[in-house]
Amino acid sequence: MTSPDLKADLHRYLQSARDALIWKLEGLSEYDIRRPFTPTGTNLLGLVKHVATIELGYLGDTFGRPSGEPLPWLEHAHETNGDMWATADETRGFVVGLYRRAWAHADATIDALPLETTGTVPWWPAGKNEVTLHHAVVRVLADTQRHAGHADIIRELMDGAAGMNEDNDSLMPADSAWWEDYRARLEQAARDADKTG
Repeated sequence: MTSPDLKADLHRYLQSARDALIWKLEGLSEYDIRRPFTPTGTNLLGLVKHVATIELGYLGDTFGRPSGEPLPWLEHAHETNGDMWATADETRGFVVGLYRRAWAHADATIDALPLETTGTVPWWPAGKNEVTLHHAVVRVLADTQRHAGHADIIRELMDGAAGMNEDNDSLMPADSAWWEDYRARLEQAARDADKTG
C-alpha cells in the first residue's frame, strides 16, 4: 500500500469515529450530553472535548504545528481531568466547534507530512517521546474509536440509540420484542453459568 493510500485509509477510519462521536450528541439536552454516566464521570460532551484535545496535541504540537487554540484546562492551575468534561460556560457549540477545528488542523498535518516524519510528544518523558506521524495517527485513531465505543454504550443506555450514525445502527434487523427476548436469553445464560461455575 502506498503512503497516500495508507493515509486515506487511516483518515477514513478516523473520520468515521469522529462523525460517530458528534452524532451521539444529536437530539439530547444540555444536561444529557454532560451528565456523568459512570463512577469515573464519563460523559458524552467530555469525550468530544477530550478527543479534540488529543488531536491538537498528537497531530499538532507533536509535529511542531501548534494550532493556537487556547486549551485552559491543560494548564497546571486548572482542575485535573479538565479535558474530560465541559463546564457550564463551555457550550455544545464551543466543544463541537473546537473538535471540528482540531480535526481540520490534524488533517492538515497528516496531508502536509510523510507518515515517516518524526515528532516529539511534549508531555512524554525525554528520551521516550519521539514518534512517527504514522504512530501518532494510529494512536489518535485508536483513542477516538475507544471513546466512540464509550459514547455508544452511554447513548444506548440513555435512550436506546445505537450504531455509528443514523443511517447505520450496526445492528441486525429486529424489532424491540426480539431484542427483549435476546437480552433475557443472555441474562439466563449468565445466571446458568454462574450456578455451574
